[in-house]
Amino acid sequence: MGIVKGLLRKMITAHGEDNSVNYSLNLDGESVLNMNELVGKEITLRFGGKKNCVNCGRNIRGKTYNDGYCYPCVTTLPQTDMCIVRPHTCHFAEGTCRDEEWGKANCFTEHILYLARSSSIKVGITRGSQVPTRWMDQGAIEAVIIGRFPDRKAVGEAEVCISSHFSDKTNWRKMLKNEVTDIPFEEYIKTAQESLPEDMKQYLVEPDKQFTFEYPVEAYPTKVTSLKFDKLPEIKETLKGIKGQYLIFDNKVLNLRAHSGYNIEVEF
Repeated sequence: MGIVKGLLRKMITAHGEDNSVNYSLNLDGESVLNMNELVGKEITLRFGGKKNCVNCGRNIRGKTYNDGYCYPCVTTLPQTDMCIVRPHTCHFAEGTCRDEEWGKANCFTEHILYLARSSSIKVGITRGSQVPTRWMDQGAIEAVIIGRFPDRKAVGEAEVCISSHFSDKTNWRKMLKNEVTDIPFEEYIKTAQESLPEDMKQYLVEPDKQFTFEYPVEAYPTKVTSLKFDKLPEIKETLKGIKGQYLIFDNKVLNLRAHSGYNIEVEF
């Protein structure tokens, strides 16, 4: 038996050569526990009521924002601006970026346009440096790169064009029940490519590699009930699996990323 405690952040993921997804519990910004080894075992997670901002450390009495930020940080930091969620609305050129140096370093780098199979097939974007982490965080079982763009706004505009034809969202309940479409990527790739205006097609690439992910799950739930620490401060269950950023317990699941900033204790 062991106990670890600290400030929770989203789990750290690694993609194995056998396509396995390997998870580590992330407390205080450090990997502290191999979560794959706990699948099939009973674990206890406790939340004592204390929350801290994942950026500035400020005590948070009410809700957290954007996966662990306090209100002052969410309203001032560049990484929590609305254009991060809606990149096509980037306002850097207008001189109103919250932090121009951060914007140059994070938004004016190669960004990937991709298709991923998590429930249905969805279109999405991510920084080149986040491949393949982004897909594991979403619980995708397959993904393919269809474009490489020079900046975040450009790839965001491409995503808008394509998402008018099919989804840019993951149905998290279907993803966790492993209810995944088996329609081949090829049909969607063609639709995505044809959806882009001519000036964007220069950034398309031939989808030459398909990424595949195998998650550590013993049994998928037949229905999904979401657990929250604010309503249930102690969770004692047998861990049946991990997918995306969710811990799966029978028909109950816990989204660890959504509880970033919570001070927790894990007994295993």
